[in-house]
Amino acid sequence: MKENQIMQGFELAKEQYAEIGVDVEQAIAKADSIAVSMHCWQGDDVIGFDGSDSLSGGIQATGNYPGRARTPDELRADIDKARSLIPGKTKLNLHACYAEKNGRTVDRDAYTAAEFSNWIDWAKAGGIGMDFNPTFFSHPMMDGNFSLSSFDEAKRGFWVEHGKRCLEIGGAIAGGTGQPCLVNFWMPDGYKDTCADTVTRRELMTRSLDEIFSVPHDGKKVLTAIESKLFGLGVESYTVASHEYSLGYAISRKMLYTLDAGHFHPTEVISAKISA
Repeated sequence: MKENQIMQGFELAKEQYAEIGVDVEQAIAKADSIAVSMHCWQGDDVIGFDGSDSLSGGIQATGNYPGRARTPDELRADIDKARSLIPGKTKLNLHACYAEKNGRTVDRDAYTAAEFSNWIDWAKAGGIGMDFNPTFFSHPMMDGNFSLSSFDEAKRGFWVEHGKRCLEIGGAIAGGTGQPCLVNFWMPDGYKDTCADTVTRRELMTRSLDEIFSVPHDGKKVLTAIESKLFGLGVESYTVASHEYSLGYAISRKMLYTLDAGHFHPTEVISAKISA
């Protein structure tokens, strides 16, 4: 009975859309042909596999919810199950902190495709693509809430190298899967209070990003994007890579721009950004 009501509603909607020239079946088929990049971090509550035992930076996730994936194999199995229930095409968006070190000592500024070979093999076997994110949080080299805009040159340099390595890994992912890899940059940098100087941190951020994107990469295989992010609780007081900053950087560098549906000021919504 309920299924019949749903289908009746669907048929009614098709008729109404047809009146304004929209072919619903064609629209659904077109939507199904576009791969939605599903994120990896819901499966293990953002903790990753590169050694972090807790989360930092004001993030609301705890890293220890009951039933979370404890190993990369468990997470991949969970993702396989989720994909079997999700209609349309999908791909995976993987964070750098999901590296598999296999007992070796290697930090984020020295990651290579070797730490992600199991992920690439898994994606290739499943016939899906992968996108990639650097991980600028939950690490001893974070300078409080700052990474690429840190005043500490050693720490800033560490994160610049991490960004460069992520572009190289994106190239390996694209090569291994045979599909373009979008490498999306978002940084949690920000103050939890109102600062007098809003310029200097952004000058450092621009310098760092320019250094990262100077790494040679095939723009058809490795798609670069920047995303504004109010990452931690309270940093809406001052976010270095704010919406205005990130949009301006993306336009000036001819990059893609990513909008996060949840990380805006409390009074802002993503629909306002899109319409603007």
